[in-house]
Amino acid sequence: MLKHLSIILSTTLVIAVLAFFSYGALEPQFAKAVTAQVIVTLNVTQGISLSNSGDTTMSTALGITQNSAIATSTWTVITNDSAGYTLAMTSTGTPAMQMSPTPTFSIADYQKAAPSIWVATSGSAYFGYTAFGTDTSTGSWGTGAACGASANGTSTTLKYQGLATSSAAYISQVNAASRTSTTTPTGVTTTVCFAVEQNNFFVPTPTASAAYKATVVGTALAS
Repeated sequence: MLKHLSIILSTTLVIAVLAFFSYGALEPQFAKAVTAQVIVTLNVTQGISLSNSGDTTMSTALGITQNSAIATSTWTVITNDSAGYTLAMTSTGTPAMQMSPTPTFSIADYQKAAPSIWVATSGSAYFGYTAFGTDTSTGSWGTGAACGASANGTSTTLKYQGLATSSAAYISQVNAASRTSTTTPTGVTTTVCFAVEQNNFFVPTPTASAAYKATVVGTALAS
């Protein structure tokens, strides 16, 4: 009887021990923290804008005693392109400065090689442009910070070029301005200067109700 009871007790103890460890193995393990994530995507639209100061008139009229004149315009580019922009100047006609509305006479474009210090050859008249500003290369366009050395005279420190009808019209065409980053929200302004000069030569007076005009086109291109 006692032996039989001992077997029962032993068996009960084994079952109890197994039950205890089994409960520990089956009990849920509660973590202190869990994580999850989402991805937030932002799209940014590339944009570029170009504005200018409007039509401009040469500083004075040419005549038998006045041989040169200058004019000024400003161009502002705004872009969020991370690679920046280029600003090129072209004209709608060749030569750029022609009598309008009937092109009876015209003024020759200044040289179309790399920009150079202004020199008007004797016996001729020329029309050209130059530029200066934050994004303008002083190596290409010179170091001047004003359109003229006097009220009507060309700059002696800026370099000039003639206008072409497209930026690819001649191999040495250079941009009036360029950069490789975004502009500020208010943009970057470039000053473009125009010059005309006659040397030992008279530009013919325009016919009645006509004038000499050049239509200049600025093109800002995101890089």
